[in-house]
Amino acid sequence: MTNKRDIAVIGAGLMGHGIALTFARAGCHVYITDPMAETLATVKDRVAESLKLMGVDELECECVLAKIRPVDTLAAAVSGATAVFEAAPEKLELKQSIFAQLEEHAPEDAILASNTSVIQISKIMEGLTTRHRAVGTHWWNPPHMIPLVEVIKTEWTDPSVAQCMHDLLAEAGKTPVMVEKDVPGFIGNRLQHALWREAISLVENGICSAKAVDDVVKASFGRRLAVLGPLENADLVGIELTHDIHAQVLFDLETTPDPSPYLQKLRDEGRDGMASGKGFRDWNEGDLEATKARVAQHLKKLEAILPH
Repeated sequence: MTNKRDIAVIGAGLMGHGIALTFARAGCHVYITDPMAETLATVKDRVAESLKLMGVDELECECVLAKIRPVDTLAAAVSGATAVFEAAPEKLELKQSIFAQLEEHAPEDAILASNTSVIQISKIMEGLTTRHRAVGTHWWNPPHMIPLVEVIKTEWTDPSVAQCMHDLLAEAGKTPVMVEKDVPGFIGNRLQHALWREAISLVENGICSAKAVDDVVKASFGRRLAVLGPLENADLVGIELTHDIHAQVLFDLETTPDPSPYLQKLRDEGRDGMASGKGFRDWNEGDLEATKARVAQHLKKLEAILPH
């Protein structure tokens, strides 16, 4: 990336540190802030750890870290920014409050972007007077290793602003995809959670175990998803076959609009997920870190063999 852009990141946690890493590695100067002093104080350590997991050599690591500057206040972080990325927790009122401050302190021509997984961008930005420069940018976890960033337009977004953000992300080495309508979950999470809903239903209705669901996905269509998208696959096998299969199976798939009662049952039983040692499946001590490392290693290998 050949530029002298300054990037601001609001939030130095899991997502924020990865966004900062991405732009610093692309040659940008990154100013990052967080209301939690400890989170801000350790952000460079966590960036260094992530770079190590990515296999980045020591010299490049030093160059990346030199481009990241933690600052104490939001105003200081955004004062000279070309683009601002909010990476705060998934709480609507908090995000709205942050953007009110961003509108006050960021340059008038700075693009304002919210990183959120499912909250509609229109709800976050509705109180702004400069809504034309606001977009959503849904980064995927870990943001420095997953190529995709969804760029979400609202009804107020200036198309040239959205395109500028798209180009900025592409120059930083990401794979940006434009979301033309602001719907809950955007593209990726709507697809992902349609799969999760059916997976949960299969277990809830005694059709198979949670492990069986995971094994089926990982040992079958999951293996080709990185190189063959669902609509590519439909075209590959043919629209007639796709139509015929849907006529035989769609009527029996889970369609409830509400979260499964099975999820609440698991929560009531204290089965909160891998960190607690039990969720849909039982887990052993060390499984959490081992799984994170396995995912990181897998993503690193994909980075080497697949185009963005």
